[in-house]
Amino acid sequence: MPPSIQLTSSSELPTLTGVTVSSESGVAVITGASTGIGAATARELAHRGFHVLAGVRRERDADALRADGIEPVILDITQPEHIAELTRRVDAQAGPLRALVNNAAIQINAPVETLPLSEWRRQFEVNLFGHVAVTQALLPALLRESGRVVNISSVGGRVALPAYGPYAGTKFALEAVSDSLRRELAPLGVRVVVVEPGAVRTQMPDRVIAATNQQAGTMSPEQRDRYGRLLEAVNTHAAAHLPNGRPAEDAARVIAKAVTARKPRTRYTVGRDAALITRLSRVVPDRMLDRVLAASLRPHYPEPAAAIKAASPRRG
Repeated sequence: MPPSIQLTSSSELPTLTGVTVSSESGVAVITGASTGIGAATARELAHRGFHVLAGVRRERDADALRADGIEPVILDITQPEHIAELTRRVDAQAGPLRALVNNAAIQINAPVETLPLSEWRRQFEVNLFGHVAVTQALLPALLRESGRVVNISSVGGRVALPAYGPYAGTKFALEAVSDSLRRELAPLGVRVVVVEPGAVRTQMPDRVIAATNQQAGTMSPEQRDRYGRLLEAVNTHAAAHLPNGRPAEDAARVIAKAVTARKPRTRYTVGRDAALITRLSRVVPDRMLDRVLAASLRPHYPEPAAAIKAASPRRG
């Protein structure tokens, strides 16, 4: 299994009994809180007075995150026993549940033709079905307290670059589920909000590039001929935009606003790139958007081997 996700056995679930919660703001659950946006959001909400149940996959992540107001819990959202234990924690002792932030995600970029169906399914299990499972489990508690569901999507949930099909597919689906859920729960007092980050400086882009390169190594020679330069361009494009990305703390403040605003918007973006792209997607025809995206990738393509050979100085 690629290193971007690690499953935890049920024998490693923490003991959650005997923890006393005193928080005027109530409880917030965050999935995918080991690093990056999830960890920053846990700290931001704890700073605002929430008791945060922060889902992490490993004990070392829990040790790094544990602080006043932050209670790490071992949580793999693809494992039903983990979700059941989290639900018992919320129902038994955690106090009023005010918010669920569905943040966990994995990503491998690959052309539609080349990614095995098992990897497609794995991304959907984490990025969509896992969130649905956690939401289903915690909705009774959220309904009792008129709580809030905040789903962390992506600018990739509005516009799909080439080779982003698997990841963007999960995020497009999450956006659709969020729209439907918002309309179902609005009459019942639960708000549903989507947050769409653009480039954010976290560890995830480096993991995505490594996973993409690993997957590219499994392509056939014919597939490498078709898509090799594209994948190099996609990776270089991502790496080039990372230094200009927003810090994770900026994303955390936007998510905290989505959690606490009296009348939240249905969607928030993080970063100027996300705001620009989402606006373009609403007003620009598809073919023109295709050209805009192709132009943004073009400078990142490696030179063809034949061109490099022709440009090399001759010896002798």
